[in-house]
Amino acid sequence: MKILQICSARQLGGGEKHLADLANALARRGQAVFVALAPASPLMAELSAVPKGNILELSMRNSFNVPSALKLAQFAREHQIEIVHAHVARDYPLAAFVSRRAGAPLVLTRHVLFALSGIHRLTLRRTASVIAVSQAVAASLRRQSTFAPDTIVIIQNGIDVDRFAAGRAQPAHQEQSSKRLCVGMVGHLAPIKGVEDFIRAAAIVCGVRDDVDFIIAGEDKSRGGENRRHIEELIKELNLAPRVCLKGWVEDVAQLLMTLDLFISPARSEPFGLSIIEAMAAGVPVLATRSEGAREIIEDQQTGRLVPVGDVEALAKETLELLFDPARRQSLSANAQRAVGERFSLERMVAETEKVYEQALGRSGGSV
Repeated sequence: MKILQICSARQLGGGEKHLADLANALARRGQAVFVALAPASPLMAELSAVPKGNILELSMRNSFNVPSALKLAQFAREHQIEIVHAHVARDYPLAAFVSRRAGAPLVLTRHVLFALSGIHRLTLRRTASVIAVSQAVAASLRRQSTFAPDTIVIIQNGIDVDRFAAGRAQPAHQEQSSKRLCVGMVGHLAPIKGVEDFIRAAAIVCGVRDDVDFIIAGEDKSRGGENRRHIEELIKELNLAPRVCLKGWVEDVAQLLMTLDLFISPARSEPFGLSIIEAMAAGVPVLATRSEGAREIIEDQQTGRLVPVGDVEALAKETLELLFDPARRQSLSANAQRAVGERFSLERMVAETEKVYEQALGRSGGSV
């Protein structure tokens, strides 16, 4: 199949990592993958398996840019694209236009819970399939009634399990009385990610134990950097500066996870939770709030621990209990690694996505 992936994102997040993993895996499986990116997109460096000649850079600043749309449609026709696949809501109208001009079915992936706008209801009527990355996202789409129910397909995200597990092949986390413990979270610095709750829970833990350090990995996507400033002020206010490290953007998350004794996902809302399955695959015990995505991923008391959203005291209490119980942490991480291999492999995700493409082509006869 000749597949065109479209993404105008200018920063790397869970959705962008998903696209890169999907595109690379499809290319390695022998599919002809083409990608349309915004100029200087960080995704360019991530598309290691996609031939550079198959990548088109063009302006996609607006929801629909006519010159870019015509250029991309021409690109799709020249390469006889069979499937058009878009991943960001602002790209959906552009993808729909290219799909119609190229005579190729339109497939969309929805990574978030936010409602789509009225323009999407008008422009996406001929969508062949909408991939929801979780049950929660699928439920949100059904409530919005933008798409016919039979076009919504759930394909949970997958990861390269072996890459994350490799770091634990030779465990460096044997319990030692003199060893400092490390607790971390991964996510951009925004209120919805629960960073403030993580820091307040850290303050409680630090009041009980003096051998625990905390890491926050993620960048501030706010326009003026106000989110990071707020977090820095809170760390200073709680006298946590020596104990809490803001690492910013981390290129190699697998390497970071190797250093952790406990991973926390304190999100107030989460459509899936890619960082959770990465931590599970890396053999790090996971403690998460009961966000939409975490509830689908974690079996409480078996593959991780769940606490109420926004409950800082419960988060701190469970953190302390797990830090005092290395055997429990080991049990949770072992169960989690098995579960990730069975449910969240990259191979499973890619195979299911290929089936969506094949069904789209079969339903439409190759045109819309």
